[in-house]
Amino acid sequence: MGSVNNAALTCVHLLSSLAATPGTEPEMTELSGLFVEKPQSTIAIKGKEDLLQWKDSHTDITFVAKVDSSTLLRKPALKWLKGKWLDLGSKAGKHLQFKESYDRDSKIYTYEMKIVKVVDGDAGGYRCEVTAKDKCDSCTFDITVEAFTGMGEAGEDEGELDFSGLLKKRSESKQEEPKEEVDVWSILKKAKPCDYEKIAFQYGITDLRGMLKRLKKMKVEPKKCDAFLKKLEAAYSVDKGKKIQLTVEVANPDAQIKWLKNGTEIKPSAKYVFESVGNKRKLTINKCTLADDAAYECVIGEDKSFTEVFVKEPPVTITKLLDDLHVVVEDKVEFEVEVSEEGANVKWMKDGVELARDGKYRFKKDGKKHWLIINEASKEDIGMYYVFTNGGESKAELEVEDKELEVLQSIADLTVKAAEQAIFKCEVSDEKVTGKWYKDGVEVKASNRIKMVHIGRIHKLTIDDVKAEDAGDYTFVPDGYALSLSAKLNFLEIKIDYVPRQDPPKIHLDTTGSMVNKNTIIVVAGNKLRLDVEISGEPAPTVCWTKGDNVRKCCGPAWADTAPPSVHLWLLPQVITETEGRVRVDNRKTLSSFVIEGAERGDEGRYTITVTNPAGEDKAELFIKVVDVPDPPEGVKCMGVGEDTATIIWEPPKFDGGSPIKGYLMERKKVGSSRWTKLNFDIYESTSYEAKKMIEGVLYEMRVFAVNGIGVSQPSCSSKPFMPIAPTSEPTRLTVDDVMDSACMLKWRPPDKIGAGGIDGYIIEYRKEGGGLERRSTWSFPSRSAVARGLTGRSLSNECPQFQLLPRQLEHSFTHKHTHTQSLLDIAQGKPRPVVNWFKDDEPLDPKKVSVRTTEVDTILFIRSAERDHSGTYTLSVQIENMEDKASFEIRVKPGPPLAVRVTDVWGFNAALEWKPPKDNGNSDISGYIIQKADKKTKEWFMVYEHNRRPNCTVSDLVMGNEYVFRIFSENICGLSDEAGLSKNTAVIAKTGLAYNRPPYKEKDLNTSPKFTQPLQDRSVIAGYSTAISCSVRGRPKPKIIWMKNKTIIGEDPKYLMQNNQGVLTLHIRKPSLFDGGNYSCKAVNELGEDVVECKLEVRGASATRSPVAAVLLMHDG
Repeated sequence: MGSVNNAALTCVHLLSSLAATPGTEPEMTELSGLFVEKPQSTIAIKGKEDLLQWKDSHTDITFVAKVDSSTLLRKPALKWLKGKWLDLGSKAGKHLQFKESYDRDSKIYTYEMKIVKVVDGDAGGYRCEVTAKDKCDSCTFDITVEAFTGMGEAGEDEGELDFSGLLKKRSESKQEEPKEEVDVWSILKKAKPCDYEKIAFQYGITDLRGMLKRLKKMKVEPKKCDAFLKKLEAAYSVDKGKKIQLTVEVANPDAQIKWLKNGTEIKPSAKYVFESVGNKRKLTINKCTLADDAAYECVIGEDKSFTEVFVKEPPVTITKLLDDLHVVVEDKVEFEVEVSEEGANVKWMKDGVELARDGKYRFKKDGKKHWLIINEASKEDIGMYYVFTNGGESKAELEVEDKELEVLQSIADLTVKAAEQAIFKCEVSDEKVTGKWYKDGVEVKASNRIKMVHIGRIHKLTIDDVKAEDAGDYTFVPDGYALSLSAKLNFLEIKIDYVPRQDPPKIHLDTTGSMVNKNTIIVVAGNKLRLDVEISGEPAPTVCWTKGDNVRKCCGPAWADTAPPSVHLWLLPQVITETEGRVRVDNRKTLSSFVIEGAERGDEGRYTITVTNPAGEDKAELFIKVVDVPDPPEGVKCMGVGEDTATIIWEPPKFDGGSPIKGYLMERKKVGSSRWTKLNFDIYESTSYEAKKMIEGVLYEMRVFAVNGIGVSQPSCSSKPFMPIAPTSEPTRLTVDDVMDSACMLKWRPPDKIGAGGIDGYIIEYRKEGGGLERRSTWSFPSRSAVARGLTGRSLSNECPQFQLLPRQLEHSFTHKHTHTQSLLDIAQGKPRPVVNWFKDDEPLDPKKVSVRTTEVDTILFIRSAERDHSGTYTLSVQIENMEDKASFEIRVKPGPPLAVRVTDVWGFNAALEWKPPKDNGNSDISGYIIQKADKKTKEWFMVYEHNRRPNCTVSDLVMGNEYVFRIFSENICGLSDEAGLSKNTAVIAKTGLAYNRPPYKEKDLNTSPKFTQPLQDRSVIAGYSTAISCSVRGRPKPKIIWMKNKTIIGEDPKYLMQNNQGVLTLHIRKPSLFDGGNYSCKAVNELGEDVVECKLEVRGASATRSPVAAVLLMHDG
């Protein structure tokens, strides 16, 4: 390592002699004219402020560049470079400061670079580059540093970029040249002149002419250094933020030394501490940063000792982990993670596959936070998502479930007369859902008189000119959902009696439809209620509706064929006309309709309809019951916690909405998070629940929803935050140490296991012999008591030998996809130790398929790779002497495909399908089938039915002239079958009465000029490693391909291999050297024209990745 560093310094000294002479100005380059204002060359006068006796003896310089973005599609990127390679953006700090601003009116970006306290090392050539997609521009400028006086001291942070100063200082001392000779020069001195070029490339020397001049001057032999007994090590490495100590031993204890950083003397400060102990001299660098990554020297007179300090950055860790998410289809998903460093790179993966930035996945970062965004979630997005950094990882699970279809407005019963119009209308939550109308179980077909309309979420069935045969039960069934909406159409026949007579009034109350029992009507809150009551009587009776003792509305008939009795309208408690108001009465000749728009809880009660005429009176009573979703549960609180569990209780809602409470749904979230996680998808009937799979030491909140026959209530108030904590075991070795007249001294040992909450104190209990326990006192100091209490509750000591058989509850089924690993853990406790046996379908387990491990406290059943034949009933038997207990569970897998799928009939645009259930149902009932169709032209599969429960179906709306094939997936609780059952035959929808006239064939001219479909890409490679550049071209006739380097045709050079595979052109370059870099172009020529593409190949020195020598040489080369 020491020889490499000395070689680097020697190369630096060599290149300093070849530095460009002052006074030469670089040429300005303009590529696409993006710059509005360019930075200008500047002469900085160092030390001019000394005349005013300022402490700071340096000058600040600011360079400004302005870029016009009016023609750009995105924000341009600008880089400040020193020399050819050094990017100054990584050196931002106290010495270099960068600023950026944007003017929205002129669309001009302004970039500023400020150099604070200019030093000699800042002198040199600089370059400013701006790029924006396919456009770029650059300009160069110089900084010349001139000394006003000889005074001035270097600051603490100077020298970060002082490579030029380092080079100049090496050239000023000719007497030190022999001390810097290392092996590379001894190799050159001993080598033949024909091998100089090979050795130069091997050690990263690019200036061959300067190397030869240097070899001619190397005649002085190196002197032996007597000032140092022990020099610095060749290199030191230190972590960012840590401190490092450099130590040398000198021969003369009184010798004065200097410490230099990048050729600039270091002054003592809080960061740099100097120590002198005997012959040892120490330099301590506190809180190392990236600016401390530099070359250091220790100087005694003319003797020097060199070293390099490398500062390593710490790994990026994850400070905020991912949270599991549960969403429905088409919801937006956002995974959020926070890392320890700003601007750090992270990698997102799903189920072991890295995610790429495309239309489905988007990545976002802001400071330390990173997001993975999925705009519209689907079932395919279910899985485990991972995020990786170079110092950690986190994972979270995404669950996606289907949307539930909600009925926003149901259809209502109608009573119409002949020749009138009947309209059934309903509204569902999803506007994409289609459906069918049925009358008495038969599908309704559209005609001139019957029309079916689907607009957004509203489905409407309109029947014009109603006839007697139109009466019946009408049902709307949404496609793909096990849901139906029904209503009745009553046809009202009008009979005209021409014989004048007086008939007493009569109320004909229909007790069918929405009546659950006699004269009781149930309506859902928010829905419309229309109660049509037929009345009869001659003359036409007067109708009066009342609620309780209050008259709601009274009106007589609204027709005047004969001389009817007078009609009166009484409005209580507010004026309600026949066409206004939420609660109203609509009367016709033989029909009185009671209407409630948007039923409310206050509308519930007993209603009376009274009809009177001169011949008598009739009365009927109705009870309208308004049902609604229940109120939210109350009093949600945590009653106890465990290591990863918590017991939650709550009170039922005060109002059940008029329908019995069916159960409850629970959700939980972490304190500080806004995402709630569902704990159960099936309705839970009890008012206490034990939440599991929680993280110990994390605060949680819970809330509960109540469910009745109408729907789900609003969430309850969140419970007080609680934290799962492991319980504490009982104290041990309880003994009576001393007995007195009215007291005794007890001693005991602390519990063997202390939970995360620690011990708050102990509770002492005693009892008389034969009596019950009595609580004596509670202690909160470190005394030793018989019963210990921690934050999680009390644990009782129990050392009496007894039989315990406490297996975990296994009376349930395990649903698992096959090909995954399955591990089941059960606790089998008992004294003495029980005998554990496992069985599958009442047969002993096969040890080749299933592994079982039993310890003193548990037994584990492990299936490494789950397969279909692993499904079945597993039984765990625990036996102690003549006592035995058993527990069973089932493992289910996905089903097999349906069998014997065939097309049984084809008529019109319809086809009938039949199939048989799968041979293997995966140890679970088949919940339905998914039917898909595809025509043989496009071979694209489209959904026909989802969750079809019968082994047959009818496919409608097929396209005439197409031939269709069908496939069917079976489904159980585990999911869809991996394979589908394909139909044995096809359904051909024949054309009728059509003849196809084939147009005359016209031959197309396929000849085209050459056109590159994929251009060449710029490449940057390392010398000595073979590479290739590729592009693709099309054209007819086949074009001739010409490869060129720097506009010169590449001939039959064995270093290059040219290939053409179906229009894909590849140029292989074998082990490129630095001279192989340049502009490469590919030209395609045929008789119709030509096309050219170009790229830039950059070849870097191989030694740049192994030593700091190449870094110094490349920078100086710029």
